[in-house]
Amino acid sequence: MTGSGRLRIGYLSTFYHTSHVLRSEHWRPDSIDVDWTLEMTGPALVRSLAAGRLDLAYIGLTPALIAISRGVPIRCVAGGHEEGTVVVAGPGIGNLASHGGDLGATLREFDGRTVGIPAAGSIHDVIFREALRTHGLEGRVPIRNFPQADLITEAIADGTISGGVGTPALAVATQRYAGAHVAVPPRALWPHNPSYGIVATESAMRDGAPLRAFLVAHEAASALIRTRPGEAARRVAESVEIADAAFVDATYRLSPRYCAALSEPFVAASLAFLPALGRLGYLERPVRPDAVFERGPIAETHPGPAHYDDGLAA
Repeated sequence: MTGSGRLRIGYLSTFYHTSHVLRSEHWRPDSIDVDWTLEMTGPALVRSLAAGRLDLAYIGLTPALIAISRGVPIRCVAGGHEEGTVVVAGPGIGNLASHGGDLGATLREFDGRTVGIPAAGSIHDVIFREALRTHGLEGRVPIRNFPQADLITEAIADGTISGGVGTPALAVATQRYAGAHVAVPPRALWPHNPSYGIVATESAMRDGAPLRAFLVAHEAASALIRTRPGEAARRVAESVEIADAAFVDATYRLSPRYCAALSEPFVAASLAFLPALGRLGYLERPVRPDAVFERGPIAETHPGPAHYDDGLAA
């Protein structure tokens, strides 16, 4: 921490994170200056956290788990969104409904066909590789990791790849611009998987007032997305200037599970990634479950039940 009067927050361009709602409101609690730092990937956020340049970060739980295995002194202090991984496909490939809900049969449509995924070690990469392994398709679906999600959209549009795995925003983009469709919706892949959460450094947790102020605002922004998604989408669209409000709203609704709480299903699904990351060789050393979460701050600021199951208002 730079002292109780300043909070340095790292965030991603992923516009369904509450960072973009808070930035659109120019959020700044009393007596606390807020510095926002945009990074393009989770590993870049980890490097900034490790170097002491950030106090908090919006990050996927798999990069956070990998960072903890490397000794970066961070803990997950809040949730944010569940089930943020979607499989999309180009023309000629069926979907889960066309296969009667059979995930294995749906994934076999990609046998021998290249699928684009964000960086190796991302939550999307881990979830899809685990799904292939579970259904006997390991090594049979060529995977191409892309540095940027928009390149996946372009590759589907020009037929270079047959499908993609990524965020709800990627799914909406590929439907809008590449003629793709949702082959496997979020819930069918890994229920309650931790799309993103908030991690904090040890110093941020010790100097608790700024962290608590942020967590209150984070849940308020999550509540805005749940209860007034159209208003949240309008604010975010005006702020980021890269998507219209209808695009943002469609992204919210494709996977409408928003809350700041660390619910039991969120925590359990997060910890279930540890053996998967170990099998894939992404962990430098084993990670104890009690080294991942610090639930005290969010339990204090959000003592009631979690809202992930509430969905979005019409």
